[in-house]
Amino acid sequence: MKLGIVGLPNVGKSTLFNSLTKAGAESANYPFCTIDPNIGIVTVPDERLKVLGNLYNSEKVVPAIIEFVDIAGLVKGASKGEGLGNQFLSNIREVDAIIHVVRCFEDTNVIHVEVSVDPERDIEIINLELIFSDLEIIERRISKAVKGAKNDKEQARELELLKDLKAHLEEGKMAKSFEADEDNIKLIASYNLLTAKPVIYAANVKEEDLIDDGGNNDYVKVVERLAINDNSEVFVISARIEQEIAELDDDEKKMFLEELGISESGLEKLIKASYRILGLMSFLTAGPKETKAWTIKMGTKAPQAAGKIHTDFERGFIRAEIVNYDNLVQCGNYNAAKEKGLVRLEGKEYVVRDGDVILFRFNV
Repeated sequence: MKLGIVGLPNVGKSTLFNSLTKAGAESANYPFCTIDPNIGIVTVPDERLKVLGNLYNSEKVVPAIIEFVDIAGLVKGASKGEGLGNQFLSNIREVDAIIHVVRCFEDTNVIHVEVSVDPERDIEIINLELIFSDLEIIERRISKAVKGAKNDKEQARELELLKDLKAHLEEGKMAKSFEADEDNIKLIASYNLLTAKPVIYAANVKEEDLIDDGGNNDYVKVVERLAINDNSEVFVISARIEQEIAELDDDEKKMFLEELGISESGLEKLIKASYRILGLMSFLTAGPKETKAWTIKMGTKAPQAAGKIHTDFERGFIRAEIVNYDNLVQCGNYNAAKEKGLVRLEGKEYVVRDGDVILFRFNV
């Protein structure tokens, strides 16, 4: 999973990136301190892996990973060359979803590029820059399609789609709200438009607003309302607190969160939001050599899940031996679960579930 982080300058973008990835992206109280895209890899916390690793005495425990891409802060008019321009947006065209960091706190010591704190205005500024960036892509595709449309019916059909999509974007609407049939949806997906991607809003608040998850913060309420309107996810975070958490080990982290009166870190909230909005889940494999989490789309069938491990597994798929994680742990080991009839043999039509511990049988 790959997530791109966007936002105005000084909203806590790079501070959040640093805390999530510990990658040390430069962070300072002035715009444009992130000039080149920063990339960081984060492991997905999953308590089940540690338990299974101990159960199987695994040599290695391998969690799922998320790749974060942090780009320079955008400003109004970036598409016309203001600030650092919008050339950095090309760095997140390949991401699965966009994390849009929104400032939801007052602080006279932290400069706001638009002078005042206004989440609705800030979100609109970023959305417009994403739209302008997508319009450039669409206009280039239109120019290309015009040449071939005269002699090619498929290109003529695509040209009409591109024109309709362009008109939609020019109305200030996101590509994800454009209505199209299944074939056209696939075609639009191939354009990698930024405004077609799922969005997760990160409402960045002060420490005291974390206790009730921003429930009394009017700025957060604005972000939540906007998120509902465009089918996006939203989670409340304090980038400064996340930075402190990032320096602690697991036991210290747990104590620190308890002292703050909160149950989970911002990273955990973000991962849950990411999995929800992208429709993802994890199945597990376990053995003496390795215990590992594999991220797949909900609704994935057993052969395709096997293909995540190796293409030969999918090509030569015979069956899957499956035990539910909770059942396996309760029984204490795989053989005990098998004796109790809790290990199932499933074929090609089986839809994998979150927490399935799977042994694939294949022959090539």
